[in-house]
Amino acid sequence: MHEIGVMQGRLVPQIDGRIQAFPWKRWRDEFELAKTYEFRSIEFVFELDRFQENPIYTDSGNAELCTLIEKTGVPVTAICADYFMDRPLFRVRPHAQEESVRVLERLIECAARVGAERVEIPCVDHASIVTEDDKRDLLTCVSGCLKVAERHSIEIVFETSLPPEEFRDLLERFRHPLMKANYDTGNSASLGYDPVHELTVLGELVANIHIKDRVLHGSTVPLGSGHADFPAIFSTLAKIGYKGPFILQTARDPDDIDVAIRYRDMVRSYLRKSFA
Repeated sequence: MHEIGVMQGRLVPQIDGRIQAFPWKRWRDEFELAKTYEFRSIEFVFELDRFQENPIYTDSGNAELCTLIEKTGVPVTAICADYFMDRPLFRVRPHAQEESVRVLERLIECAARVGAERVEIPCVDHASIVTEDDKRDLLTCVSGCLKVAERHSIEIVFETSLPPEEFRDLLERFRHPLMKANYDTGNSASLGYDPVHELTVLGELVANIHIKDRVLHGSTVPLGSGHADFPAIFSTLAKIGYKGPFILQTARDPDDIDVAIRYRDMVRSYLRKSFA
């Protein structure tokens, strides 16, 4: 059965009304909660706010994370680097770009220390890739980190709002097997893309799936109430031979754990029907 994991923060109370934020007070608790409620991994959130103190980024935090992972058996398989939403690798001044490259290199090394498989770079919303210059700068900056990624066998995974052919072309420009795609079911639905076409075009380059639902050109909504076509998504993933994880990045709710369990079971149902 495929790994069903959870985005960090989804098993503890929401912070200041934000749909996603690093849960400073309760990040440790989520490992035991994930174990209790049968989530097989946690995708760690790394954001700009206090990023130098984030436990994934510090030596002492890395050590504590390794202890929690060993104790609970719940791994950190990916780092969702929301940092790059606020400090993108393009449309910024050279000194800011250089700093972000240094952060990415260290994040790759830190990911390897805790046993994570990939670092995700979101290029969506105000950090969307718009121009050829954006693509060129992204290519240049990330290519400079490839030796570090190679040394640790860490995938660099992009989430973009580009049409699928353009997205695949961008990844293929790197000419490197560690460059992969993250597919977000809700963001795709919001953009009005056809998931069968998208996933067929991206094919073997898809390394990670974020499970959420959104209305067309609108916001995140409870799973099953938006425009994400989950039967088509899961059946297409089966056809392309997808073997990676499914990470719940769903809408928030006052009863987050109960909702997460229900969504986990929905994903299990789709997996049974499509991957049998």
